[in-house]
Amino acid sequence: MPGTYSGTIVPLITPLDEHGTVDERSVARLVDHVRAEVSGLMPALTSGEGWALDARQWHDVVAYTVEHADGLPVLAGIQLPDTDAVIDRARTAAALGADAVVVTTPFGADVTQDAIVAHYRSIRAALDIPVFLYNEEALSGNRIAFDTLVRICKEIPGIVGIKESSGDAAFTREMAEAGTGIPVFEGWENLLVDARGIQGFIGPLANLEPGLCNAMLVDPTPDRQTEINTVCERYGVFRDDWYRWVKRELHRRGVISSPTTHEEAKAA
Repeated sequence: MPGTYSGTIVPLITPLDEHGTVDERSVARLVDHVRAEVSGLMPALTSGEGWALDARQWHDVVAYTVEHADGLPVLAGIQLPDTDAVIDRARTAAALGADAVVVTTPFGADVTQDAIVAHYRSIRAALDIPVFLYNEEALSGNRIAFDTLVRICKEIPGIVGIKESSGDAAFTREMAEAGTGIPVFEGWENLLVDARGIQGFIGPLANLEPGLCNAMLVDPTPDRQTEINTVCERYGVFRDDWYRWVKRELHRRGVISSPTTHEEAKAA
């Protein structure tokens, strides 16, 4: 079991070539680009277009991240609709050497809170790899209620962090103050100044400016928040297809070889 996570964890974009193949050299350069400023690497989550990657692409981006992590923990994103599919992929993540998996709730607006608890309980019962909870709604269509989050943290061993992307800073603060012992990470750049008590940040800006993200965690002032917001606007981080714009900027900087997204590769 790894130690307690904190600081800036980067949800890596997935470098693809024009054919949709994961570019290992670009993965290596991206990891080197952020290495000095981050405490963990999170491939194949939403910023990595994880919901759209096929099994081979997912496998390759996780494997290449592990290969080039050089001591940084790798927390593999899994964005699949049901518990059995998540467990199957989590086994692969463990075999590849990932330190933890990052898992959202089952997909569907009718998923109950009890079903959410059962989902995470089943994942942990099936394998030993630790789990990072991802609380969001855009992909899954539901979110984890406060009492449910606390229950999961207290009742299920092996939960090592929460990516709190509800978009509600008051909810994030309440979770950070709940005394579960599980570190809470804000998932929205624009809410950092209001998300007091958090242990860190996980968001797409960390691909581009991890040092700025760290500075915001150390000194979460309104002026620093304004700087964060300005930079996010400049690089398209607040757009609905933020991963596209982050890729374009990383390509402009020479960090990745191509700005190709999964949609573009599929259409080619």
